[in-house]
Amino acid sequence: MLLVMPVFLRPMLALAASLLLSSAALAQPVQGQGATFPSKVYETWARAFEKAGGGAVAYKGTGSGDGIKQIGARKVDFGGTDAPLPPSELAKQKLVQIPMLIGGVVPVVHLPLAAPLQLDGEVLADIFQGRIKVWNDARIAALNPGVGLPGLAIKRVVRAEKSGTTEGFSRYLAGASAAFKTDVGIGQLPAWPSDPLKAEGNDGMVQTLRATPGAIAYVSYDRVLRDKLAAVKLRNAAGRFVLPTEQGFRAAVLESDMHRQGDDLATLLDRPGNDAWPITLTSFVLLDAEPATAARTQGALKFLYWCFMHGDDLTRGTGFAPLPISVQSRLAARFTQVRPKDGQLPAYQSF
Repeated sequence: MLLVMPVFLRPMLALAASLLLSSAALAQPVQGQGATFPSKVYETWARAFEKAGGGAVAYKGTGSGDGIKQIGARKVDFGGTDAPLPPSELAKQKLVQIPMLIGGVVPVVHLPLAAPLQLDGEVLADIFQGRIKVWNDARIAALNPGVGLPGLAIKRVVRAEKSGTTEGFSRYLAGASAAFKTDVGIGQLPAWPSDPLKAEGNDGMVQTLRATPGAIAYVSYDRVLRDKLAAVKLRNAAGRFVLPTEQGFRAAVLESDMHRQGDDLATLLDRPGNDAWPITLTSFVLLDAEPATAARTQGALKFLYWCFMHGDDLTRGTGFAPLPISVQSRLAARFTQVRPKDGQLPAYQSF
């Protein structure tokens, strides 16, 4: 016998089907991908967000270049980058850029030393340019009086993929050395001379450093803490040799236009200040400015806004520093720049 559904039940069934589809969509984790610099922090935040009832978030550290590529192709919900895009590129790709946290790039070494190695920007640039080849070179010795430096060959370790960490590091080196700026330049994947060792991501950098006596690499400060690496003391703009600290990142921010004017694109490199860490960077996320529907972007906005509202507590003790209040106060409007094509407003301020 053929059963015919009563007409009055059809809208109810359609609504139920719609709710089931919405629930299935919401069950899919928010996908983020890109910068490895803050990846461990994003993973920690994602666990805290889910524990608070906000839903699942998965972040994959693949490098800033890939993060820009993936969000540009709309293959992820948000991309991570330590190399901010200029306003013209954001407009071209129809993206919204939001700063998330402050961190430091740290040169690390594998050497038999009892105390931290001391370097300045110019000598560090010459090391990564391949001009200084052994650890007991006279220029390194002059910065480390009384230290018995080993005669080991210097083994440079650099990132194999496009990396915002590399861009920030190379920008610092180019500012310290005109020769580096001319011969190597600034970029996410510079043309490093003399064929250095190459590694994928922060994990690869740490593994290669540990396996290579005489190696020097560069990683995010949280990895220095987590993996107990030997950080280099760098001479800062105040002329002091300093180790990286969260306080040092905050000191760099306080001497920048990020703090003075709320400019989240302001450089934090080589800022004055007694404690300022010379290679301080801002890490950003990128979002689709014109998603097809509000539902498509709501999960990512909820997660990022929650992180923004809980930023100080979430960032403390991670090896990163929170954004200054002068920047935070301007960011609420940044979220409203995401305007779905269906005309609906994403509900992201609570869950």
